[in-house]
Amino acid sequence: MENKKISAMREGGKILGNLLKDLKEYVKPGMTGLEVDAWVRNEIIKRGAEVAYDMLDDEFPGAICISVNDELVHGAPTEYAFEEGDKVSFDLDIFYKGYFTDSAFTMIVGEKGSPAVKKMISVTESAMWEGIEKVKAGVHIGDIGYAVEKVLRAGNLGVIENYVGHGIGKEMHESPEVPNYGRKGHGYILKAGDTICIEPMSCLGKPKNYIDKDDHWTVKMKDGSIGCHCEHTVLVLEDGYEVLTLPN
Repeated sequence: MENKKISAMREGGKILGNLLKDLKEYVKPGMTGLEVDAWVRNEIIKRGAEVAYDMLDDEFPGAICISVNDELVHGAPTEYAFEEGDKVSFDLDIFYKGYFTDSAFTMIVGEKGSPAVKKMISVTESAMWEGIEKVKAGVHIGDIGYAVEKVLRAGNLGVIENYVGHGIGKEMHESPEVPNYGRKGHGYILKAGDTICIEPMSCLGKPKNYIDKDDHWTVKMKDGSIGCHCEHTVLVLEDGYEVLTLPN
């Protein structure tokens, strides 16, 4: 099943996975979002890829989405300096050899952090992997969403329904949509060679959210609760899956 698309996304996914692994070690209290954004932009180019967010029709003010505390996704980098215990979600697309890959993780800055936030991150990552484990040719998208939602609800987390995962390849967002909820046996049926992004989003409070009126990008939780986001790009195989955005 090796072809131009899969080969390029496999290589690009490794670049992205390793970059995010290094980013997790790089981030420290006192750094600003703008400093991290500049580092990420430099690293993308240094590693031979292109800054995907520069290619959007609606110009995004950064190379990476940085969402702090009550910010859920699509956070525009700012001069805010990270504090010990802050929750920060990093979401990054890169473009390599004509194809996009996409991945995200959530972390606590520094050594201290709320036990509830730590649990939220752990449960959301588990939900992502539960969804990924369902992937193979012939599976319905609804089966993935059902698996993700079940883990999030068992962890007493708010399930974000108005932002979803997606197909990916020559475009950053392609069909099908991959919701973080669903019914078994419903929705698009996966085919070998499909590439999709599974990206659970959760929160500690109610799942209602809004887009910041000042930057027109950052999605915030309406009740001010903490949001969480994690994501991998996954290749569908005849008998399973391959996660393309893992580090070496």
